[in-house]
Amino acid sequence: MNFFVILYDMNDYIKQQITKSISVKQAMLDSQEILDGLHQISQLTVNALKAGHKVLWAGNGGSAADAQHMAAELVNKFRLDRPGLCSIALTTDTSILTSIGNDYGFQRVFARQVEAVGAAGDVFIGISTSGNSENLVLAGEECRRKGIVSVALVGEKPCKMDMYDHVIHVPSSDTPRIQECQTLIGHILCDLVEKSLFGTL
Repeated sequence: MNFFVILYDMNDYIKQQITKSISVKQAMLDSQEILDGLHQISQLTVNALKAGHKVLWAGNGGSAADAQHMAAELVNKFRLDRPGLCSIALTTDTSILTSIGNDYGFQRVFARQVEAVGAAGDVFIGISTSGNSENLVLAGEECRRKGIVSVALVGEKPCKMDMYDHVIHVPSSDTPRIQECQTLIGHILCDLVEKSLFGTL
């Protein structure tokens, strides 16, 4: 197989991946459930921040990076130069994570933090491609006990996080496609929150 054939095959594969990503986003665009859910979650988040509450984020692996990314968009800024918003990623403090993991098990790393820093009226957003992460399931249960609004960003149904107050299912079972769409959802949420509080919405 010569170089040009290999290059053609690689280009074809790249196009396939882009096409797959577009198709999942198109399915989201066609889903009134997702559109309505994102609108509702944005309004809940706006109301919580207006009332002096905070937004908590959590996830594992790449979803932990997404949690930190979205918390930063709210604390610093998304598009507008405006006051910072109270938003915390529960994935960043290694001393907290390792002490909880050591004493109570990794499955408690988020629930224990929700217990410690969460308060009624806050919003907790758990990000998981599978929707079956035990530490996020337990965090959702802790949110329910404390009166914290829980939001799950997950992949296809069914999942263990359907007990959350609000769930957005990305219509895919492919982890990279789900993660790409969860980043899009996070960006839209941050954009809507920022514009609602400081812009034109």
